[in-house]
Amino acid sequence: MSNQEPNQSTTPAERMLAACRLEPADCTPVWFMRQAGRCLADYRKLRERYDILTMTRTPELCAQVTRMPVDVLGVDGAVLYADIMLPLFGMGVPFSIDPGVGPIVHAPVRDRAGVDALRVVEAESATPELFETIRMLRRDLGERAALIGFAGAPYTVASYLIEGRPSRDHARAKSLMYGDPALWNRLMEKLTEVTVRYLRAQVAAGVQVVQLFDSWMGDLGRREYSRHVLPHTRRIFAALRAEGVPTIHFGTGTVGLLEQMAEAGPDLVSVDWRVPLDEAWSRIGAGKGIQGNLDPAVLLTPMEVVREHAAGVLAAAGGRPGHVFNLGHGVLPDTPSDHLRQLVEFVHQETARQRAEVPA
Repeated sequence: MSNQEPNQSTTPAERMLAACRLEPADCTPVWFMRQAGRCLADYRKLRERYDILTMTRTPELCAQVTRMPVDVLGVDGAVLYADIMLPLFGMGVPFSIDPGVGPIVHAPVRDRAGVDALRVVEAESATPELFETIRMLRRDLGERAALIGFAGAPYTVASYLIEGRPSRDHARAKSLMYGDPALWNRLMEKLTEVTVRYLRAQVAAGVQVVQLFDSWMGDLGRREYSRHVLPHTRRIFAALRAEGVPTIHFGTGTVGLLEQMAEAGPDLVSVDWRVPLDEAWSRIGAGKGIQGNLDPAVLLTPMEVVREHAAGVLAAAGGRPGHVFNLGHGVLPDTPSDHLRQLVEFVHQETARQRAEVPA
């Protein structure tokens, strides 16, 4: 960690990048997973006209939605409006997104023939419109926010591929993992290669931070994760290290896997509300940053309650460099957008005040 004084003229983009590098900034940066979503009135209007995949694959629409939280909420990070399933276009896997269900894979991958049929192509040829959007956003955003790219981690994407749709227990995926580890490893290796290419292409196009979403990893035990998933996740973060951008590892229900998440090699570990932030930071180690970890449901309560809980998160962070304020998961659809805006202001003002009071 740096002992330098924070730059008082820090821009939102610089603030976000400083925290990701465990360097001091003028205040704690804020962004929210699913910040471009149903809680924003302008987004709801667009969704009346376009489906999700059309919006993600139309650069002008995708850039517009990505910018919305920066303009409306004042967040320091603009997360690319995309879906973790987009790389499947290049892999030759037909899928759709059902607004009431989630991703639907029309031909689930459950045997060797299915795994062997998965294509590994250059990311730019698979989803060229996504990279056009990234280049457009870097021009449009300037220093108003850091641009955050992302991908689904191999285990989570494999779960969708095998199950064919969202699942509570991921039984088919885990039965393949346990019953045919060689085939499982073959699938994970392909997904890992696709993910590395996809994220490298995002960086080349202009994203400044990368988050790897392993949403379902919390369903695994420590031994199973370490054996069947960790080597592949570690390879992704190792490949990104050479790209020179900060990386964030996200999962939910990961109280038992925090050390393994840190071991995978990200710069920051994103933690949910099921573990106190200071305890989580102690477990992942002082050399890592941390992201989180307000319960999204808190934002459905009166604003004074939101501030109280947010203050608790900030107290647990203790003003240390390397904290990015976020929710433990995505913004809930019924969240008042003004609560999000006020929360951003509160975090900025409270941490700026705290740092100003620290003796030189």
